[in-house]
Amino acid sequence: MNLKNPRWWQFGHVWLVIAGPLCVVVASFVTFYLAWSHPDPVLSQDYYLQGLNINQTPAMQARNHAATQK
Repeated sequence: MNLKNPRWWQFGHVWLVIAGPLCVVVASFVTFYLAWSHPDPVLSQDYYLQGLNINQTPAMQARNHAATQK
């Protein structure tokens, strides 16, 4: 080992600087793999009507009836 002129890879700070962007690149590949292998489910064609019908359950009707001051 040449003590007067050490190689660049013999400095610990160089690896610290390289490690940050390298971790980001590895994490982006992991994220891409997860997104590719587990796609989001497609919404049904009548998703809007299904959302409106959620509020028409008997429990919701009873809650709304109890909340009104008649």
